[in-house]
Amino acid sequence: MFQYRQVLVRLRAGDSERELSRSRLMGRQKLALFRALAARSGWLDAGAELPDDAAIAAAMGAARRASSTISSVEPHRAIVAHWFAAGVGGKAIHAALRREHGFTGSYSAVARMLVALRAQQPPEVTVRLAFEPGEAAQVDFGAGPILVHPDGQPRRTWAFVMTLAHSRHQFVEFVWDQSVATWLGCHRRAFEWFGAVPARLIIDNAKCAITRACSKDPLVQRAYAECAEGYGFKIDACPPHDPQKKGIVEAGVKYVKGNFLPTRSFRDLSDLNAQARTWVMEEAGLRIHGTTRIAPLALFALERPLLRPLPDAAPDLGTWHRVSVHRDCHVQFERILYSAPFTLVGKQLWLRATDAVVALYEDLRHVATHPRGRRPGDRRTVRDHLPPQAQAFFAHDRHWCLEQARRIGPSCLLLLERLLGDAILERLRAAQGVIQLGKQYGDQRVEAACVRALAHDSPYYRTVKTILATGADLRNDPPALTPSSYAKSTRFTRDAASLFASPNPQQDLLH
Repeated sequence: MFQYRQVLVRLRAGDSERELSRSRLMGRQKLALFRALAARSGWLDAGAELPDDAAIAAAMGAARRASSTISSVEPHRAIVAHWFAAGVGGKAIHAALRREHGFTGSYSAVARMLVALRAQQPPEVTVRLAFEPGEAAQVDFGAGPILVHPDGQPRRTWAFVMTLAHSRHQFVEFVWDQSVATWLGCHRRAFEWFGAVPARLIIDNAKCAITRACSKDPLVQRAYAECAEGYGFKIDACPPHDPQKKGIVEAGVKYVKGNFLPTRSFRDLSDLNAQARTWVMEEAGLRIHGTTRIAPLALFALERPLLRPLPDAAPDLGTWHRVSVHRDCHVQFERILYSAPFTLVGKQLWLRATDAVVALYEDLRHVATHPRGRRPGDRRTVRDHLPPQAQAFFAHDRHWCLEQARRIGPSCLLLLERLLGDAILERLRAAQGVIQLGKQYGDQRVEAACVRALAHDSPYYRTVKTILATGADLRNDPPALTPSSYAKSTRFTRDAASLFASPNPQQDLLH
């Protein structure tokens, strides 16, 4: 009411309305109304006492004439108030009134009622959070520019931003996705960038960090919990739908998007991150911050000694995944196969993947560890994980067969060399069968059978087995033919004596 008293004093002193208008105390129209009110109230009389602020306010309030027009929205006040409380916009309310309630008024009438309803609400009150040096950092993702991915397709990048809550010094890195592995890797590089670890990280409820959002009991992602334990920081998840609790990094993301990205061009992701690091150190870190009024790097120099030191050895960060053991005794992760014990076929396991290894767990029991595959389609197999039959088959390879034949005798070794040297058929199973005959008949008889089979130029499993089954290896008469003499004859011109000298003429004919 100060300006009204000034106007009243100058009116009583004889100043004209034009002069008062030029002094910008009050406009001509409003000044005319106030002069009329002062005249009716007797305030312009030379001997009258100047009214106080309360009297002027009461007189001006009484002078206002209330509008007698009833709003066309008034019959629908209850439903409009309900929609307003639910956060429905004015345009949507106007359209719903016209569609569902036959409202024929204008949108301006709805807007005026919304203004009145908003004025009746108590004003929003907020409190600025203050953080001690080293106490906390805030983390968030923001949309970055679209670049060409290594696969040749244009893809959106994402800006990972970690801001120290006291000094406002930032770590900025652009990535291709928001996966758990990317989230953990960005944390590692952020701590190495600062050279220290804050006591607490304030985050939102991204799936890579929080698997179940809750204001009281959030559930932290298993791999992120291991990261917090390894580096020694606490996770402080904001309540759902309340990003103001991490307003410092929200403003930091906007600052990156508004001050770094618009004026630059980037060849690829590496160039983008290189320019971002330079920008943080040479521009963002040296500016006078709007809240602290100090350059972030200057405050960081004071905050740095109060942060927690990095661990002596960097934690082995890994991501956890649920996998199933398939019929082939392998689990699949990122299109790479890793073996598990055959007794676990059909069960679900936990897979923990790091940069170097992949480990499998059945609940808390460690099952297997494999070097991590690098290309889709790779297979990492431990032979002991396979069923006994499969282990035996793969263990009894060519080298094993020849070693066993050498132990049995020279004829057995020669027979297996000819058997495995077949240029057309793979005869590994036949070679394994010859060695297995030693369990039933003994190595000495197998060697004798191999001598007779070679004498008849029939180095086959069936020939050796027939000789052993008929007992021909036990006969004292020497074989009728020797390999060298038989080699001089052709295959289809054997004489009758040599043919029937075989212990099994029909079998010899087949071969």
